[in-house]
Amino acid sequence: MIDLQRASGAMSTWAAAGVDFLFPPRCAGCGRAGQRICAHCAQLVTPTPATICERCGRVQSARVQQCSQCADGTDFPLYCVRAAALHISPLREWIHLLKYEGRRDLGILLARYLTAALAAPDWAAVCAQLDGVIPAPLHAERLRERGYNQAELLAVGLCRQTGLPLHTDLLRREKLTRSQVGLNAAERKANVEAAFVAAPACRGLRLLLIDDVYTTGATLRACAHALLDAGATQVSALTLALPTHIDPSMTHDLSHS
Repeated sequence: MIDLQRASGAMSTWAAAGVDFLFPPRCAGCGRAGQRICAHCAQLVTPTPATICERCGRVQSARVQQCSQCADGTDFPLYCVRAAALHISPLREWIHLLKYEGRRDLGILLARYLTAALAAPDWAAVCAQLDGVIPAPLHAERLRERGYNQAELLAVGLCRQTGLPLHTDLLRREKLTRSQVGLNAAERKANVEAAFVAAPACRGLRLLLIDDVYTTGATLRACAHALLDAGATQVSALTLALPTHIDPSMTHDLSHS
């Protein structure tokens, strides 16, 4: 059966190519004609620094094995979790364009930051054993409203650039939840609890979750629990961006977010 969602995406890509010929694209950062993201603006993205918590991937004053929020020993379902860059300008605006303004063309371009992040030493052992990549799924109703899943666009770009297998049928979002924006850690955790269901085919697999922004990690953790409950051997996560500052109510207990 033809996947109408993906067929629609392909037709949009072909149409965009025709439009580019007639009307050259402009940089999403500076507005210069010629490229969707010019070389100058691409260099303005700030990578996540090396001074992170090795467990939760959050920025610290110095690199530590466990930050104060992780030191309580609470179960943490993600084997490795990192963000490619900081959620500041210009990446913050580009993610908004991708997610809310229909700029699906930016997905593959922004995926190069994920590819660069996977080249870091932290990922060497993980990448050597990965069985595939899974985008954080949208509920079917939200997918119909938006027309695409921004996490899947990022995952497609990453897989094209790395050769890793892409799996879009191993994890689904069964529960339609409210937006996580504006919710504190406890509310985010409750919002996505039991929202995801994984397929039995993930049994024994080592998987990498992809999403756009890593705030409290509630969505990633809920996805990881679903995959592990269905038999996945190991689940890691990589997101495009990580906020530099989060309200204390959202970080007081990151191991529960």
